[in-house]
Amino acid sequence: MTDELLRWREEFPSLKDTVYMVSHSLGAMPRKTREHMAEFTDLWVEKGIVAWEQWLPEVDLAAARIGKILGAPAGTVIMNTNVSTIQAVIASCLDYRARPKVVYSELNFPSVSYVWKAEERRGAEVCVVPSDDGIEVDTGRMIEAIDERTLIVPISHVLFRSSAQKDVKAIVARAKEVGALVLLDCYQSTGTVPFSVEELGVDFACGGSVKWLCGGPGAAYLYVRPDRISEFAPRLTGWFGHRSPFAFTMPEQEYSPSVWRYAGGTPAIAALYQARAGAEMIGEIGVEKIRAKSLRQTARVLARCDGAGYLVNSPRAEARRGGTVCFDFEGADKVAKELNRRRFLCDHRPFSGIRMSPHFYSTDEECDLFMDEVERIRAGK
Repeated sequence: MTDELLRWREEFPSLKDTVYMVSHSLGAMPRKTREHMAEFTDLWVEKGIVAWEQWLPEVDLAAARIGKILGAPAGTVIMNTNVSTIQAVIASCLDYRARPKVVYSELNFPSVSYVWKAEERRGAEVCVVPSDDGIEVDTGRMIEAIDERTLIVPISHVLFRSSAQKDVKAIVARAKEVGALVLLDCYQSTGTVPFSVEELGVDFACGGSVKWLCGGPGAAYLYVRPDRISEFAPRLTGWFGHRSPFAFTMPEQEYSPSVWRYAGGTPAIAALYQARAGAEMIGEIGVEKIRAKSLRQTARVLARCDGAGYLVNSPRAEARRGGTVCFDFEGADKVAKELNRRRFLCDHRPFSGIRMSPHFYSTDEECDLFMDEVERIRAGK
């Protein structure tokens, strides 16, 4: 079978000497990233302060590239630096006096939980819904926890620990029923699982460039549903959230009427140039094609795990798993370290085991080579 996506392999220099199975954590760097970073630095050298005339528009251009992948309407995405900051921006919009409850699962990414637990200082009541197996959280249990006292439900679309997908539509339907907001962390789905923020009906969505989007750190994004944009006024703000930032008015914030009101301080422009190539590539390929290949290759890896007797910590059903396979055995942490030394790139996480993920640039042979190398290391070879 011909794999049309392999024509993109030549755009990733690191693939020449590595078996790259860690895109869930750090996507491979596109060749063009060097060119885009050089463009940023050349503008700085050649134009000095005037470089801002080209740097600032890059914020909206980067947001448009992400919006295309998210299925978001124009003008509903703003860039930031990381998901922790974005979650804190949204938290700073909220008043917990009438509705104090914040509901999410114990399998959320820890950084997100840290943000919301800190909101208890302002009156939030955090409800963390437990998991029975450490892989998934029962949707019915999530829905049961969302009641009329719930203000916001900050959930992960795909869980970092197991690659399990949440039933976002069911959770959104319950939240709407009781008048609660939903903030979707789609860091582990954007670029490998097709979805539309409009179709899901979430109020907010966020993620970043580090993983499947092959953009490195620093280019995170926030989507705000169009009718929600002017509804909130973040306390965590800055001069680029102002309607006229270069008017330098004092003392109070006058919020932008656009999604820029969520921008905060000076944008990290270099990271947007750094992330450009990956987002353009994903947008051109289309996430549907990436997903079809991912499901085929992760099924191949799951079969190898079963054959070797590894404990699989990811869902089996296609509709319930993201792009990563998590598998474990005694000493898996040491094996992962040796794999990386041998340039078979992956990572290891507590309760997950080894996390490995083929992406659109991976070959079937690489999936097999990776699993072969796991067996070789375990055999002391």
